[in-house]
Amino acid sequence: MQKSIEQKSLVVAEIKSKLERSKACVLTEFRGMTVQDATELRNKFREAGVEFKVCKNTLTRIAANEIGIDGLDPYLEGPTAIAFGYDDPVAPAKIISDFIKEKKTKAVSVKVGIVDGQVIDANGVKALADLPPKEVLLAQVLAGMQGPLVGMANVLQGPIRKLGYALEDLRKQKESA
Repeated sequence: MQKSIEQKSLVVAEIKSKLERSKACVLTEFRGMTVQDATELRNKFREAGVEFKVCKNTLTRIAANEIGIDGLDPYLEGPTAIAFGYDDPVAPAKIISDFIKEKKTKAVSVKVGIVDGQVIDANGVKALADLPPKEVLLAQVLAGMQGPLVGMANVLQGPIRKLGYALEDLRKQKESA
């Protein structure tokens, strides 16, 4: 009996560590999922650097409460698997959302998500999944920053350009005289 309690405390510590390290987590429910689909989903997660783990609800509840994540308790019912995204906060939501669309399956569904310690509902996870990739967002930010700079450079070149035209006109006048 004592060993079982020690094992559970180790699992709680592991879940706590994963929740603290991850930028985003997505809690999913899976019922009637085929082994082939589960393997395919795990491979997609592995390729993206996302860890996918089936967790006991009670131990997850204890771990979340210990690190101060509130509002998770109502979602910890039935079979629960958590996708931990350590590098890219969008990756877990995007992979699960794409998998559900691709397979047109009800075997996997999003329960809730956690982003930076805050619980977001399934609609929030869907909105997170719909975000463009990080590279595209960075490109959009840079384009937004570059636009005013290019405009300013053109404005500042205006007087220099006019001076060049005036000097060219003056040169032509002197040649013709």
